[in-house]
Amino acid sequence: MKPIKLDFYLKDDVVKLSQELLGKFIFTKIDNSITGGMIVETEAYKGIEDKACHAYRGRKTKRNEIMYEIGGVAYVYICYGMHALLNVVTNKKAIPDAILIRAIEPIIGIDVMLKRRNKTKIERSLTAGPGSLTKALGITKKFNGSTFNNKNLWMEERNIKIEKKDIKSSKRVGIDYALEHKDLPWRFRIKNSKWTSLAK
Repeated sequence: MKPIKLDFYLKDDVVKLSQELLGKFIFTKIDNSITGGMIVETEAYKGIEDKACHAYRGRKTKRNEIMYEIGGVAYVYICYGMHALLNVVTNKKAIPDAILIRAIEPIIGIDVMLKRRNKTKIERSLTAGPGSLTKALGITKKFNGSTFNNKNLWMEERNIKIEKKDIKSSKRVGIDYALEHKDLPWRFRIKNSKWTSLAK
């Protein structure tokens, strides 16, 4: 177990980095409760050239301004007025690439996650889907701008290597407005994981 250094997030290929995040571990510590697990599903958003990205064509608003910070910080925004979604900002400062964390395999603090999700048993829906994931981990808009190496939010490397052959790529979810970019295969899942969100 070792914390992931912030340099890891500065790579300039967000699509490749989205795949490299599979098998990494993410944790939160809230009110002395640690919750977290292994990342099993991600989506890449390639900055100003990606029609599905909030920063397409260099768009900059109060909501997305954190995307222009240096890689290694959290971009948390509210979707449909209710779900907090967690993204990892990547690349160098002023290049607004980001990776949406879509699902984890729960490892630690499962009892706390069950309580946050109002569930009584461990199943896929506990942490599959970006809104379910953030609820389980206790992530809210307050985490927006947090680095991924602080005492409340961090990632770890646990020497799990996900081979290319074990990664399933498909189109991203809920971005029909992105015209020809909506079908880019930039959603990545660990094959045969029972913890990813359902295929579409």
